[in-house]
Formats: sequence, structure tokens, C-alpha cells
Amino acid sequence: MDNIAAAEQFIYNLLLDSGMNSVWAQNTTDIISLILLLTVSYLAYAITLNVIKRILIPLFNKSATQFDDLLIKHRFFKRISLLIPALVLYNFTDDTLTNYPQTTDLIVGAVEFFFVIIVILIIDSLLSTLNDYYERFPFSKDHPIKGVVQIIKIILYVAGVLIIVAQLFDKDLSSIILGLGTLSAVMMLIFKDPILGFVGGLQLIFNKMVAIGDWISMPKFGADGNILEINLTTVKVQNWDKTIVTIPTYSLISDSFQNWKGMEVSGGRRIKRAINIDMDSIKFCDNGMLERLKKIALIKDYIEKKQSEIEEHNSKAKIDTQITTNGRRQTNIGIFREYLKRYLSNRSDINMEMTFMVRQLPPSEKGIPMEIYVFSKTTEWVKYEGVQADIFDHVMAAVKDFDLKIYQFPKSGDYATVYSK
Repeated sequence: MDNIAAAEQFIYNLLLDSGMNSVWAQNTTDIISLILLLTVSYLAYAITLNVIKRILIPLFNKSATQFDDLLIKHRFFKRISLLIPALVLYNFTDDTLTNYPQTTDLIVGAVEFFFVIIVILIIDSLLSTLNDYYERFPFSKDHPIKGVVQIIKIILYVAGVLIIVAQLFDKDLSSIILGLGTLSAVMMLIFKDPILGFVGGLQLIFNKMVAIGDWISMPKFGADGNILEINLTTVKVQNWDKTIVTIPTYSLISDSFQNWKGMEVSGGRRIKRAINIDMDSIKFCDNGMLERLKKIALIKDYIEKKQSEIEEHNSKAKIDTQITTNGRRQTNIGIFREYLKRYLSNRSDINMEMTFMVRQLPPSEKGIPMEIYVFSKTTEWVKYEGVQADIFDHVMAAVKDFDLKIYQFPKSGDYATVYSK
């Protein structure tokens, strides 16, 4: 401070010696001192920023830790360097403009506002860095903190605005906070979505309802894809067609949605599809047909064993087998159903530890559905579709060997019947 006073006195004396009167000399001295102070502040900022860019950042880039790289990404050090000119102006403005107290108060007040803003931005950078660093760990997908970080930022910015308002109107901060209590209803309305989003986000995290990377379906919002982000007010989903859908966070609590994570971690994905068998093609098997079907290796032993059981039953019951509906007989659709079971159980891509079933569904005007209800070993979408397609390619090609027909509309032969009339 003594050096500043000495420099100002030197400039003042120099101006007096040049013939300037004392009033103009003092005013000019103050202006020159202010310009010099601003210049020194800028040089302090430039030097600090240059040291950070040329020395600190190269050192951080060479370090093994990733935390400092994230600090650079979020401009933490650049914002730190802004504190230097603020501190210079704050500490030396009073000594520079001694004859202009009002101007001094104005500059100091502006520097205080600037200082508050810079501190908020520095904390903002630090919070963003912590969030990005946390997201590098695997457990962050199940317990994201982005929503919590965002609510902390909102509180931080609101506190900064209150501090600036308190300084601007020369009011005590506590009185301003108490005054806001009368506006609580309005504040609740303004911040309704962030509050609901924050509450919803906490419930999603603590109840482990969703996590980043989960596949969810929510038709109400046109969402069917993987979760990219869980924010304070929205959840970002990338659909399979690569479009992005944002869902209000609280909607995942208040509305229903489907999470496919259980399927992905179960080790199997359900195949539930049926083909409709034309009921006109269903019939009892005669001896010739049975002999022909025995040539199918998968069901040869089944046909022989089943036929032996049927013949023994019919013999004991003294059934007149001349009439096909008397007693027990094998049907082509029954043998086909057994064939499907054996075919599927012999596939290496079917998970036999999960539900395995081939069943008939209730008949309808479109035939009788033969449904395959099994689980593939893969849960990957593309591979799963390949497995499912391979199965039904085979099923639709094999059905004719059992003298069965797949129903389709119009049914095979309908046009021929119509044209023959």
C-alpha cells in the first residue's frame, strides 16, 4: 500500500511540475492509477492463465489419474484464474481512488458480485467433475448421482442470487430468506418439475427401478430402448431406431413401464410364437403313415413305444380297430408336437433350465395354434431373432412331412374350389 501511495504521489508531483493545477492533477492521478490497476489485474490474470496452460495442464495430462483431466474439461482452472484479478481489484481499489469514495464503493460492489459468480462457477465445475468421475465406476449405473448433483447446483445458484440481492439492496441475508417464505407457494409452482423429478429420481435410485443402460419400454412416451441419462427432471432414452426420447423422471414412478433388465440378466430370452395348423389336415395315422414317420430319427423310438402302448390298451379293452374312432390311435398333430419338443431340446441355443413347452392353444376360425414357448440362451436382440427365425424356418418346412398344412388366409385350395363351381 505504501508503494501504491508513493507511486500516486510521484504521478501527482509530475503532473504539477508540468503546469497542471492541483485539482486536475489529482483527478488525472486517480484516473491513471485506476487504469494502471486494471492493467495490473489483467496482467495478473493473463500470467496466471498462461502458467496454468503451459505448466500445470501439461503436467496433469501426463499424470495417471483421470480426475485432473476432468477438472480441465470442466474449466476448473480457468475459472480459478479469474479470482486473481478480482482479488487485486478488491484489495487495492480503496487505496487507488481515495478521493472518489462513491466510485470506489461501486467498483468494490461490482467486484464482490463478480467474486460470488466466480466462486459459484468454480463449485459448479467441481460438482460436474465429481459426477463425471463417479460415472466411470461400474456401480454408478445402478446408483447415478446426476440428479442429486443438479439439485445441489440449483441450491447453489439460488443461494448465489440471494447473496447478490442482499448486497445490492444492503439487506441482511436472513431477512431476505424469511421474506421468501411468503412466496413459498409461488416457488413450489415454479420449481414443481425439479422437485418432483428430484423425488422421483431418488425413488428410482434407492428402489433400483432403473439404471443407466437398462432397456425399458414406455409406449405412452414412445420410448423403447436403452437409458442414456437419468437427470433431475428427465430420463433420456435412445430408441432402437436411434431417436432420443426424454421422459419426465416422475413419470417412471407414477406411470407403468417395462424394464427388460430381468430378462437380460436371467440368461434366457423368451420365444413365444405359434403357427396355425389347418384343422382339415388333422387325422389319425394309419400303419403306412406310421412306418413313414418312423424314418424320422428324432421320433422313431417315440412312435414305436407309443404304438406298443396303444395296441396293448386296445387289445385288453377288446376294441374293434376296424373303426378308426374306436380306442386309442396316434394322430399326425400329436406326433408333430412330440417332434417339436425333441427338435427344440436338441438345439444347443435353447435354455433347457427355463420354461420349456410346446402346446396347443384353443382352436379358432384361423385353425388350431401350435405354440412354442421356450427360452433362448442368448439375450442379444439380433442373435435372438436369428435363433427364433431358424426354429420357425424349420417348423414351417417340416410340417408337410406330417401331412399337416399351415393355415393362411385365403386357405390353400379356396380359389380352386371357387373357380371349379
